[in-house]
Amino acid sequence: MAKFKMKSSRRWLIFVLFLPLSGVLCFSELSFITEPSDVTVLPKDSAVLDCQAHGQPPVTIKWLKNGVKLPESEHLRFLPNGSLYIPKIKHTKEDSDEGFYQCLSQNKYGAILSQRSRLTIASITEFESHPVSMVVFEGSVARFSCAVTSSPPATITWEFNQSTLPLQTDRLTVLLNGVLQINNVQLEDAGQYRCVATNIGSCLKSREATLTVNKDGGTKPHQRPRIIAGPQNVTVSLHHTVVLECVATGNPSPIISWSRADSKPIDVYNAKVLGNGNLVITDVNSKHSGVYLCRATTPGTRNHTTAAANVTVLVPPTIVERPESQTRPRAGTARFMCQAEGVPPPRIHWLKNGEEVHLNGRIKTYNSKLVITQIIPEDDAIYQCMAENEQGSVLSLARLIVVMSEDRPSAPRNIHAETISSSAILLAWDRPLYNADKVIAYSIHYMKAEGLNNEEYQVVIGNDTTSYIIDDLEPARNYSFYIVAYMPMGASRMSDQVSQHTLEDVPLRTPELTLTSHSSTDIQVSWQPLPAKISRGRVLAYRLSYRTAVDDTVINVELPQNGTEYLLDGLLPDTIYLLRIAAATRVGWCEPSAWTSHRTPKISSSKVPSAPVLQLEALNCTSVRARWQTSPDSVAVLGFRLCYHEEGQPEQPSILLQAETYAYIIGGLDPRRKYHVKILAISKVGDGYQTDRTISTPGCVSVRDHPAAAPPPPHQVTVLTSNSSAVSLRWSRPAFSSGKAVSYTVRCTPVGTHNVSAIRYIQTTKQSVMVQDLIPNTRYEFVVRLHVDQMSSSWSSVVYHQTLPAAPSHPPAGVRVTLIEDDTALVSWREPTEPNLVVTHYTILYASQQAWMAGHWQRIQREGTHTMALLEKLEPGNIYLVKICASNKVGDGPFSSIVELAPKHGHVHRSKNPRHSDGFPDTTVFSDGLYHIDQSSVTGIMVGVSIALTCIAMCALILISKGRPRKLASPKVIAVRAADGPHPGMPLPGNYCLENVEALLPVISNQIIDPKGGSDIVVNSCSSVGSKIQSKKWLIFKKEMRNPPANDAETRACLYETGKTVLRYDGHLGSAPLPPSSREIIYGPLHLESSQSSEGSQETGDSGHYSNEESNEETSNSPTCQSSRATRLASDNGAAGPNLKQSVKLEPEGMSFHRSASEASWLTSTSGNSHHQAACS
Repeated sequence: MAKFKMKSSRRWLIFVLFLPLSGVLCFSELSFITEPSDVTVLPKDSAVLDCQAHGQPPVTIKWLKNGVKLPESEHLRFLPNGSLYIPKIKHTKEDSDEGFYQCLSQNKYGAILSQRSRLTIASITEFESHPVSMVVFEGSVARFSCAVTSSPPATITWEFNQSTLPLQTDRLTVLLNGVLQINNVQLEDAGQYRCVATNIGSCLKSREATLTVNKDGGTKPHQRPRIIAGPQNVTVSLHHTVVLECVATGNPSPIISWSRADSKPIDVYNAKVLGNGNLVITDVNSKHSGVYLCRATTPGTRNHTTAAANVTVLVPPTIVERPESQTRPRAGTARFMCQAEGVPPPRIHWLKNGEEVHLNGRIKTYNSKLVITQIIPEDDAIYQCMAENEQGSVLSLARLIVVMSEDRPSAPRNIHAETISSSAILLAWDRPLYNADKVIAYSIHYMKAEGLNNEEYQVVIGNDTTSYIIDDLEPARNYSFYIVAYMPMGASRMSDQVSQHTLEDVPLRTPELTLTSHSSTDIQVSWQPLPAKISRGRVLAYRLSYRTAVDDTVINVELPQNGTEYLLDGLLPDTIYLLRIAAATRVGWCEPSAWTSHRTPKISSSKVPSAPVLQLEALNCTSVRARWQTSPDSVAVLGFRLCYHEEGQPEQPSILLQAETYAYIIGGLDPRRKYHVKILAISKVGDGYQTDRTISTPGCVSVRDHPAAAPPPPHQVTVLTSNSSAVSLRWSRPAFSSGKAVSYTVRCTPVGTHNVSAIRYIQTTKQSVMVQDLIPNTRYEFVVRLHVDQMSSSWSSVVYHQTLPAAPSHPPAGVRVTLIEDDTALVSWREPTEPNLVVTHYTILYASQQAWMAGHWQRIQREGTHTMALLEKLEPGNIYLVKICASNKVGDGPFSSIVELAPKHGHVHRSKNPRHSDGFPDTTVFSDGLYHIDQSSVTGIMVGVSIALTCIAMCALILISKGRPRKLASPKVIAVRAADGPHPGMPLPGNYCLENVEALLPVISNQIIDPKGGSDIVVNSCSSVGSKIQSKKWLIFKKEMRNPPANDAETRACLYETGKTVLRYDGHLGSAPLPPSSREIIYGPLHLESSQSSEGSQETGDSGHYSNEESNEETSNSPTCQSSRATRLASDNGAAGPNLKQSVKLEPEGMSFHRSASEASWLTSTSGNSHHQAACS
């Protein structure tokens, strides 16, 4: 039973402890159960927009229409569950209920806004287009169409001669977009046609159109296929149906087929052909987006014509990375991430308690990230990320909890920034002036100083350094920095801001070239200026180099910084030229680009098409769109020839395009590669002039906008050679194809270090490096990473290596010489202050002044674990010089400074063993000679010690003499005993305050124990008999009991009878009730029955147990053979009240005594003439 109660109590304890944390861990303070959705109603109908919220009450819900709060009225009613009820929809020019609605839920934690709901009033407008009359031949194709704007979308049906058009024949096809197709027209199809648009609101009919059918005039000549109604670009919502129309004529009738421009298969599960060639796709999703081609082909021939249309599937926004709730100290920084997807790409807004976040210097947004710096208490709120596009909106919430703390440290001081390289700046500062000892970390914040809405970056480092190198900066940029000091529950104000400019660097890469020939002897070279991120400084010049493919002679042309084109003339016709370009900043020239080839045109007497103007656009990491235009005065073009290839790879076969084509998508490319694209026009005379252009595909990015294809790390990192302060490393370049320049970063870290400043970074372009200035006999870890084309690999596998030990570089510290006898001195020292130094032995050199002048030293050695030595057989009256050095396996270290020792004359009792002298030396001489002890001082010390011992003995006698009356005093301590044993662990009342429950004092009872050990009977002074106590215990208390009991309480205490008396505690009438302890709140009131054995005492943590042997030994020496009992005075919460008053009830059978604890005391300690009180048992 006791175990069950304890387990149940523990479960309640866990529940109570975790209850305050549930808000942070689960974040259930406020959320929506139901959010309003889109609804379409008729005018004068009623409408209900549902909204239910869950959170800690009270929760209030308000409504907004088009972002403006709505007041409750007879027309707009707020239901008890939070929903909005509109009894009668208004739809007039002056007032309309149509619009976007949102509900706002609020409680004490903040407010949240629901998703956007659109209330639409059903309607149909006038027809945008009506059917048009037409005349066709029998057996041909007739087509009627109409268009109407309707909400919700209307259903289109057709009437023939004012009657519903029967659709029993396969010749008639009605499309969802309102098109009527009549194939193989017959004479009976002639008549009046009109379309009917219907929705839930109304029905609208178009004007009539007349179809006239003429008889076939005879045999038709052969006709190439012609598409008279091709597919149109269409935008459709997710899960809707899209119709792509394709109607073609020809003789014989063409065959219609469909394909995708990207060569992907058409979804056969959701797509079907309606009529003679219309493509219908149901339940569309994002994978159905793309360009669809309708192809009409004459049967049995290759004669065909095509038409294309782009299908765009609109997708509502979805949040793929949600913000997370955070707890931040005041003056800290919070970052909320939010990423959303949708078509079109959703716009992201941030809300604070349901309202737009007000951006300022502290609160900024970077793309879709919300950053709050220098947090203040007002920032404690619920934040929502809202992503919306034309298809809807979605929100995700997170809470920011601001932790308040006093005694924050002051801001770091004297911020100083120093430029190290083109990408690194050293930042240094002084510790805060106040509460610097409470700082646990520093946070470095930096951002670009130029431009608006620049993203702020943060680096957190330990408190063991006041400097840091930021090494991921862009060259030739100005940055601003500030620092914040953090303590466990708060942060300092931000420090003063400093700005520093990084150095310039050579350009990261060269410009992309465009090559065009206007004649057979020239090449027009053009390029775009490098962006600042690529130029890494101000470009001062360009260098254009060119040569023929068969000649190695290179011609260089220096071009000014503002040039973006150059004409090379006087070239050879029909010759392949190789060209490349390089750019330079103040630092130097970048690596030139790869050679680009271009063939000059042949000499021709007739006019050929001029070079098209080519534009390239990267659609994604694997596709490029090429667009081109020809000059108006160019000759007739029959088509275009386009080819492309990756730089350094052979050319691919040319692609022939029709004359009407002016765009082409090149797919299947590799990310982060440079491609050469060439195009020329084809005419009857021959090929026209060619245009060459290069483009680099971007890297593929993931949801978090990080490169997905990072280069592999270096491998086979090995240590070639090493000594005590340097290590030579070498590694292998990973196998990946890239023509870019490669650099490496080596990180060197002492194993187990917590000092950021001890970590070193070394930049190199080689595949080996010598790391110098290392600490001897220290284990290091080395890793290497690779950098190429603005990307970095992960760190390589860790290589551990320990530097060789070196001879000690410092002498032993704190050398001290003490004269312990006339001819003996003690030398002590401390080991040298060097990390990881293992001393094998110490060498002590000493000599008198005369011997030192003669160059004679006496030498002794001690093991490395010793830091003391004796100098014996010294000659009195001589001054001795002493010095020490430390040695290890490698060699000897330097000697310490010389210490002088001056022995003096005097009579001293000598011991044969100088280490254990039985007298005090007359003189103690330190190496610095600060003090001396003479014989009179020693005598004074001995007299003082004797007096102290005498006082201690007298106090002991007084205590012994006062303790004797206690053993003969009347019993005044009531001890509760039952037949089955004591009740350990119960609180004892009285007028006292427990200040230290660990104080232990034995109390000897009046019980007499049978010394022979043959009986289990205990006889007390009141002649009551009970079972022998199984476990002797000690009484725990701190202060004295102030109010001695009255005599009648002593008498009543002896009325106790074994097995018949019950002990109770009652609050004193008129006194304040005792507040419950923490354990009583969690577990409930204490049950005395739950612990009635010595084992139960152990479970409750009784710390007063002594062994039976100890108790028996003590009681045998007592004349009254008193028993002892351990009673716990401290409550479970660790302290008792200052004025604890309780009463004691002794209830023999049929009798009840009631008296306060101040009158009937349970325990008492001596105070002046206090009497030791025993227990009646």
